Amino acid sequence: MSAYSELKEECYAANLLLPEYKLIELAFGNVSVSDPRHGVFAIRPGNVDHKALRPDQMLVVDFDGQVIHGSLRPSADTATHQRLFQAFPDIRSIVHTHSRNAVAFAQAGRPIPCFGTTHADYFCGEIPVTRPISPEEVQNSYDHEIGNVIVERFKDLDPHKVKAVLVHGHAPFVWGSSGTEAVENAFALEVIAEIALKTLEVNSGASPIQQSLVDRHYQRKHGETV
Repeated sequence: MSAYSELKEECYAANLLLPEYKLIELAFGNVSVSDPRHGVFAIRPGNVDHKALRPDQMLVVDFDGQVIHGSLRPSADTATHQRLFQAFPDIRSIVHTHSRNAVAFAQAGRPIPCFGTTHADYFCGEIPVTRPISPEEVQNSYDHEIGNVIVERFKDLDPHKVKAVLVHGHAPFVWGSSGTEAVENAFALEVIAEIALKTLEVNSGASPIQQSLVDRHYQRKHGETV
């Protein structure tokens, strides 16, 4: 049995949740799960359909981006996940999807306002959007640079309270304390993105709820002192 069997099993199980939660179409989407103590993470390989996926196919990559276990080609998203694990070492799992409603906000370059308590139960404030990635960054190490613009956006934000970001013109990245929680957060993001779009249809001038109400619901859900 591989030393990374448990890590790969958790990653495999979390990736299977993406189609179950209807968060992906075709091959868009990936979940990674890290072992911060050893500075490694497991991630789904590229071009392997979720229906054909097996636990032993998960790749193990170190925080410097080197594949240390597995023979398949890494996902194109690997460098982004690696950069986020470097920057946010307390995060155990990262989910990248192209779920439709969240992508709509990303493509519009707009954050998702916290219009109500459904949103606040999962995210302590609006879902931020990054700046557009520059042509130079696209030509450089593109997937690594995606991670850099996310890290830049979180310079003054707490990734433990806002566990999601929209990459401008691209798609969301979401995280959590386990593969299962990260996928749940990605599902919650898609739900609140849909609700936000409908809110704006009903009232294009809708305002976010007050921060005291956001804090109350977030703290109540997450067991912090109220």
